[in-house]
Amino acid sequence: MAGGWQAELELWFANAHGKTRLMRRRHCGPLAVQRAFHPETDGSAHVYLLHPPGGVAGGDRLDITCHLAPEARAVITTPGATKFYRSESGLSAQRVSIDVGAGGICENLPQETILFEGADASIATRVTLAADAAYLGWDLVSLGRPAIGERFLTGRLRQRVEIFRDGEPIWFEQMALSGAPCALDTPFSLAGRPIVGTMVYAGPALENTVERIRDSVGEAARGVFSVSQLERVIVCRYLGDRMSQGKALFLQAWSLLREGGLNKPAVAPRIWAT
Repeated sequence: MAGGWQAELELWFANAHGKTRLMRRRHCGPLAVQRAFHPETDGSAHVYLLHPPGGVAGGDRLDITCHLAPEARAVITTPGATKFYRSESGLSAQRVSIDVGAGGICENLPQETILFEGADASIATRVTLAADAAYLGWDLVSLGRPAIGERFLTGRLRQRVEIFRDGEPIWFEQMALSGAPCALDTPFSLAGRPIVGTMVYAGPALENTVERIRDSVGEAARGVFSVSQLERVIVCRYLGDRMSQGKALFLQAWSLLREGGLNKPAVAPRIWAT
């Protein structure tokens, strides 16, 4: 990985004067944040992660760490898609680590990830929660660039998500994918669909939340979207052909998970409207 960008960003959130504040930040390399926004009545901090190069090349490594103090609430997103470019010089890696204290809420809602043909990407997310903390996070990944007819036929993707509560694992999932027709097109894998999305919610929820999500998405979700109530998490998935459709379905589910789990209305980050 020598020769690529080695970037680190570490953020500390805590409550002060009725709002969650970004109390401290540390960064090196091309990762940064500006000020936090507070568009919600409960004082949640909305923070945009900035990566000025605009894409991740071979040999680059991005490390992002967020600490939420007890009762802190943060919504973390990005201003645009994260792009992993064709790699001719080794692995491109992104690691996100999130620690949420007692009574805290973290929503990790990045814009989509686009894997260019030939990318060699590793994407890992690790979340640690206090006993009564809540987390909601999603990933929407485009394998290739279907809008211009580009398929993901020679690249590699390794994706891993881990969530722990009080030191005990409550969700673990990983995917290792090598771009090839047999891996992408067979019915038991991705059935030829280039857009893959997963959203995981770990927190309190009303008994009818999953049914409300199913009723809300309706016919638009047929064949491309699912929602499941597991023992300690709610999981939504998208497998389809259009990023805009995946985003729209996830936004509907996010709104209802906020209402039925976090007991507050959905307030979209302002950057999504630009």
